[in-house]
Amino acid sequence: MLDIFRGLKSLVKISHVNTDSPVFRLHYSITVIILMSFSLIITTRQYVGNPIDCVHTKDIPEDVLNTYCWIHSTYALKSLFLKKVGDEVPYPGVGNSGGASNSDQSDKKIYKYYQWVCFCLFFQAILFYTPRWLWKSWEGGKIHALMMDLDIGICSEIEKKQKKKLLLDYLWDNLRYHNWWAYRYYVCEFLSLCNVIGQMFLMNRFFDGEFMTFGLDVITHMEADQEDRMDPMIYIFPRMTKCTFYKYGVSGEVERHDAICILPLNVVNEKIYIFLWFWFIILTILTTLTLFYRIIIIFSPRMRVYLLRLRFRLVRRDAIEIIVRRSKMGDWFLLYRLGENLDSIIFRDVMQDLANRLHNNQHHRVPGMKDVDKIEYGFGVNLF
Repeated sequence: MLDIFRGLKSLVKISHVNTDSPVFRLHYSITVIILMSFSLIITTRQYVGNPIDCVHTKDIPEDVLNTYCWIHSTYALKSLFLKKVGDEVPYPGVGNSGGASNSDQSDKKIYKYYQWVCFCLFFQAILFYTPRWLWKSWEGGKIHALMMDLDIGICSEIEKKQKKKLLLDYLWDNLRYHNWWAYRYYVCEFLSLCNVIGQMFLMNRFFDGEFMTFGLDVITHMEADQEDRMDPMIYIFPRMTKCTFYKYGVSGEVERHDAICILPLNVVNEKIYIFLWFWFIILTILTTLTLFYRIIIIFSPRMRVYLLRLRFRLVRRDAIEIIVRRSKMGDWFLLYRLGENLDSIIFRDVMQDLANRLHNNQHHRVPGMKDVDKIEYGFGVNLF
């Protein structure tokens, strides 16, 4: 079974360059792996069995009946879900539906989602990775280029001094020019929130309006007497349903055949979607809190000072205050990302040198675009 998931190894590779937040990584890494794994499990018959097995006593080939019921969906009767199993009905929702003319169509609950589960999970995984792809394109390798292998800190003093000067010159010449770069990352985080909320509504539509309260219904059912309440997992993911097959009889008349179908995949589906319901709720809460945190950062320079001081203890407080006061929010975001990637001692030196330069030059000149376009650093990397 491990061979099935071997292709997902590339998604769990931890990059040594940190360009985003842990909550954002939950969306494009952990969630994508979970959804892709579930999609692979659903499509692997040797672990979950045949997707459908229908039982009928008359002369209908088994393969024909299974294929027909898999393609054309199955159904259960809503009024029979609360009947006593083994006495009134053989299984919740399964019973005599009467003739074709007098059966109440509104009482039927049609199940046609199961053909699409694996495709839906794969599509959801693509949607979760989209904000990451967008940020990777917008970020453009800026953090990796500015690091210049200063994350290791093991190099000659001359080389280290040269690289620190290059980094300091870039920060000085481009101070106050990183707001749009930072806002694009915040847009990607906002898209992640919209995606997870939108997928809740997508799955709610996928399961005919039964998914939004699915987790709460399961919790309520577990706490209540099972004889008094309908099991929501069986209602949405029944293990046994009915299928109606029509064919011509020997006399040329249309014959109606009711078959009972077993859906082994629903044993797996119910576990998958109860997990996804709680996981998506957790992602929604964490991402919402992250966006509130971003809003506070945008409007509160005091919070930026506090966060830098909390995260990077080696940097002096007065240096942080000078940098935050003389820069903008985008510069703070870039410095925070650099601090998480650079060697702590080197980052401390760069921050102190930048603060000293800002303090000594009260009238910091903001370079024009022609100056920015012409600046190109060594090591073969154009940082602009």
